[in-house]
Amino acid sequence: MGLLSRETWARRLDTFRASPSTFMAGPDGEDLGRDLLRDLRSEKLSEQMKVSLLVLSLEYPAQLWPDTPAAEAAATSLLDTLALLPPRPSALRRPLLLAATTALVAGGALGPISGASLRLLPLLLGLALGRNPGQGLVPSSEQRPLQVTACECLRELESCRPGLLSGSLGLLRGLLGQEGPVGPVQPLSLLLALVLRNTLVIQARARASLQGLLTVQASPMGSGPWNWTLAEESDAHLQPQAPSWPAAEQGECGLSELEPSPEEARELRAAVAQLLDTSYLLTPVAQAQLLWLLGWALRGLRGQPPALFKPQLVRLLGTAQLTLLHAVLALKAAFGEALFTAQDEALLLRRLTVAAQHPALPVPAHLFYLHCLLSFPENCPLGPVGEEVTPLLLEPQLCRGLLPSLLHDPMALLARLHLLCLLCAEDEEKEEKGQGQSPLHYLEDLLASLWQRAALTGGPRALATLCFQASYLVAHCLAGQPTVLTALTRGLAQLYRAQPALAPHFVDLLDQAGPELGEPLRVVLQQEVVSRPGGNEALRWHLLMLAKVADGDAHSATLSFLQAAAAHCTDWGLQQALLQVCRALLRAGVGGGLADLLQTLARQLEDPDGRDHARLYYILLGHLSGPKLGVALGPSLAAPALASSLVAENHGFATALMVQEVPAPIRLSVGPQRAEGLALQLHVEVLEPVYSLELRFRVEGQLCAPLGAVHVPCLCPGRPARPLLLPLQPRRPSPTRLDIRALYTKSTGCTCYAHLPPLPVKFADLFLPFPQPPDGARLAFFEELWDSCLPKGTESRLWCPLGPQGLEGLVSRHLEPFVMFAQPPTSYHIAIRLPPDSRLLLRLAAAQADGVPVALRTNDWAVLPLVGDYLRSLSTAVGV
Repeated sequence: MGLLSRETWARRLDTFRASPSTFMAGPDGEDLGRDLLRDLRSEKLSEQMKVSLLVLSLEYPAQLWPDTPAAEAAATSLLDTLALLPPRPSALRRPLLLAATTALVAGGALGPISGASLRLLPLLLGLALGRNPGQGLVPSSEQRPLQVTACECLRELESCRPGLLSGSLGLLRGLLGQEGPVGPVQPLSLLLALVLRNTLVIQARARASLQGLLTVQASPMGSGPWNWTLAEESDAHLQPQAPSWPAAEQGECGLSELEPSPEEARELRAAVAQLLDTSYLLTPVAQAQLLWLLGWALRGLRGQPPALFKPQLVRLLGTAQLTLLHAVLALKAAFGEALFTAQDEALLLRRLTVAAQHPALPVPAHLFYLHCLLSFPENCPLGPVGEEVTPLLLEPQLCRGLLPSLLHDPMALLARLHLLCLLCAEDEEKEEKGQGQSPLHYLEDLLASLWQRAALTGGPRALATLCFQASYLVAHCLAGQPTVLTALTRGLAQLYRAQPALAPHFVDLLDQAGPELGEPLRVVLQQEVVSRPGGNEALRWHLLMLAKVADGDAHSATLSFLQAAAAHCTDWGLQQALLQVCRALLRAGVGGGLADLLQTLARQLEDPDGRDHARLYYILLGHLSGPKLGVALGPSLAAPALASSLVAENHGFATALMVQEVPAPIRLSVGPQRAEGLALQLHVEVLEPVYSLELRFRVEGQLCAPLGAVHVPCLCPGRPARPLLLPLQPRRPSPTRLDIRALYTKSTGCTCYAHLPPLPVKFADLFLPFPQPPDGARLAFFEELWDSCLPKGTESRLWCPLGPQGLEGLVSRHLEPFVMFAQPPTSYHIAIRLPPDSRLLLRLAAAQADGVPVALRTNDWAVLPLVGDYLRSLSTAVGV
């Protein structure tokens, strides 16, 4: 297909955005990414349309580049397009940098063997440092915007691979601290803070020193200061970067294991002070993130006093910016009394309470201040961890303006009510000592007003919802005060008496409330229902409530109510509600009078479904004992209602026949390679009995032919199982991963489906030996293979370090099956077959003091970097 016009692209983009999955499944989906990369170099499209194409690649990278090779090719093409731009101002340079970074990150192509990664990283670092990386002339008008974009891209790469830029700490510090015109302070500061935090945490986990990383001035050219080993060891995001003081309380991040030298500690303090000194130049949001990163990095680190943050606190304690106030509270949670005095704590509490009472405050800001008060990180909290209490220094006089009112917004009312409940929990002790008037009276008056508004006929649904939210909140916070719960139960009973149509809300409250409120409220509501006449218009609400609260304690009154109500159940809905109450009584073990009622219903109900249902219940009551009756009547009333009540009885059987997705009780591991054929040897362990196990495998990246499923009849924990052989048919000699799904049956009879952790297929797992020639012809056979690799193949030489076990230990442990000819300990000729049609030949000469020279030939250029990595890993393994 030729180049597409502007109108064609506009139509394609509109169609894609309407439904990306539908578009990608259509005939144009496969070519979308390729056409996008091609037309970015077209001179017929305007820059505005090209920017739209790049924005699409930023929003939907997973759809455009679905696998690692596609992402690698896309990033390479984007970098080539960037290099071809003419040396005049262009709106494409920044989107191209962002698109290349996004493609590598989203496609999982970022790594030391990625050519696009090794091109992008020096380019980004050079731009961030204000240098020309040799990728073409950059107009002076674009240097500063490109520097900002490069810093943002580097932050994204460092976030995805923590520790990647640890070798650039000295460069970034030098740029931020140099005299004269410098780069953009905000992106450089945030980048330096992120790299510093990740380096400290990863080095602490590895129990290693900083190794001069804070002062080294590495060059961004050449191989660059990229620490791929450190980035691979971190293997994940370290922590969320958003300020959140509950996350700060969860651990010390292992920083106490890091013991910097006096010189390193001094440089670290200088770096932190440098960042803090420039923080006032940042926007409030960026300042908050910077403070969070530095506070999180230094928390628990030896030799780094929290007093470094003290000058910033003097500036920030009076801030009106919510983000900065939140960052201050995060620092307080991290350092506590080591940084904040009691006067600081009292000042913060006073600021929060006074600010929350401002009449012109927007609702989101109001809720923020209230949340900070409810979750205030105290220096010396009393009580167990996680207990909700008001701060010790929060005086009741300060909270008088924070009492809830019916005039407040519903969310603000609930937040203020939460604070009032915490005050009531402390007020009981003060009332016993005669210290002031209790706020419990205010709470009771507020609840009475809420109940009164919810009882209004025809009132808004939001009023009833707010009333029950407030009731649940009071029951949750004051569960240990019987006086409050008694008044709450009495008020809710009066509310139901006035407005039975609120029965669904009562059912939800009973499902959520704890036993402190749930049990007394259930008893009171049951008494309230059975005392009502059975023929009024609220009958269906009474039956709904009774199905929830009915039990065997007061079954005689309940049966009398049902007998009176049966005559008024003329339509299908009322009959089903009545039968639901009978079902609840059956599950509660009610017998005698219920059998007579079911017989009457089986004869008198007009609907045949209702009659059959009553007859079924009567048969079950007469033939099954209590435990079996409970099983037969499953599932619970929480199950979705179906069109027919008889179908509902079989819903439990349908549930048993469905495949349920659960965490897998299965562990897979790869065993040593076997000599016969190319196959992975899988060892299976289970945590519980598993039957009819089916393991399904999918190869990432389409590097192997599709794999068939593996079936195992039975596996039991503690009982050894035979290894499973999984034949492989590689399409290319390259490592990959297997995505694994398991389908199995549990001992209960349920069929379950689970995802298992992916299994790596390493480069060495693809090795096969050549057929062994006769003993006298082995050397000649190897020489024939050696000569056949050229000229189409390639030859290379490596220097392989050796561990203490030497060359013989390396060969015997890893390469013994592939030795074609050997004269130990001076010479080894190794021939390896790599399916489908590649081969690798190695000549290992005599070992020297610090290593062994290795000559290799192969008929496949693509395996050279893999061979180098493999040999280096062998020397490391032997050294261990």
